[in-house]
Amino acid sequence: MDRAILDQFDYGLYLASAAADGKFYGCIVNSLSQITSSTPEKFSLSLSQSSATKKAIDKAGVLSITLVGASCPDNILNEFGYKSGRAIDKFSKFDTLTDAQGSPYLKEGMVARISFRVLDQLDAGSHTLYMLEVIDAEAFSTDPVMTVRAWNARGNEAPATAPVFRTLDKKIGWKCTVCGYIYPKEELPADYHCPICRAPASKFEKL
Repeated sequence: MDRAILDQFDYGLYLASAAADGKFYGCIVNSLSQITSSTPEKFSLSLSQSSATKKAIDKAGVLSITLVGASCPDNILNEFGYKSGRAIDKFSKFDTLTDAQGSPYLKEGMVARISFRVLDQLDAGSHTLYMLEVIDAEAFSTDPVMTVRAWNARGNEAPATAPVFRTLDKKIGWKCTVCGYIYPKEELPADYHCPICRAPASKFEKL
């Protein structure tokens, strides 16, 4: 099988968020898909089993998903795409709103918000597949939705936990031995910490 074919797919980027135990959690996802058009509409979503946001969604049973705009500032995508909610409060740096169910969301850099309730979930190995039902939706702007390919064109890699196929043209970079994240540069800073699991540079191996 030529697995490089999977590299031809492109996906939208979305910010999935939930509240649990008095704290807000959120992460960038690329696996949201509408599966029915009947009202209330149903969607599917895939999230890494290791995600702190996934744990919050499981507790809350509800979540908000905002569509990331093509002009979304890099600092928002970097904060929610590469850092762990176990280590920091990602929302503390931004103007945060909550929907009627208490799920947090951002307006800055976003196209729209959709609030969901969880109907069911399936263990898919490294990820959990959720079936979601729409509760409410709100439009913010007419900006097109950011895609994985557009994000890559800015010189950025997809987060290690994103369910997308990756090819490496050259074996350049460092791999976290704890979670598998790849730092795609020749030299690894001595004070570097993994943006996914916070492991120190000593836990990285050169590719």
